Amino acid sequence: MRITALILSVLLAAAMLQSGAMKFVRPAWILKFSQAVHITTAQLTALGSLQIAATIGLVWGIWFPPFALAAAIGLVLYFVGAIVAHIRAGDRNILGATVFLALSIATSVVLVLDIAR
Repeated sequence: MRITALILSVLLAAAMLQSGAMKFVRPAWILKFSQAVHITTAQLTALGSLQIAATIGLVWGIWFPPFALAAAIGLVLYFVGAIVAHIRAGDRNILGATVFLALSIATSVVLVLDIAR
């Protein structure tokens, strides 16, 4: 189980690092998505910061698994919120958030099972 937890944690960390960095770089496609959900640039920076913080927690969790678990659970909440925000704004472009939510849930479950052993 430890190898699966490690692989999922690293995969989720890489995805969050990329996604969080894009919120700071702000290419046109990110701005388009954020405008569709009525997110300001300050909020975009805060959301990117949360994703970078989760990345740090997931990487640190390689040595201290409870940190990875906390980061993964935080990301579950983050992406549930993202999906709700998209739906409330009438934006049906939720595929990315749904994939990240599924990855966050899978990582959380495997980490719980790994820590419980």
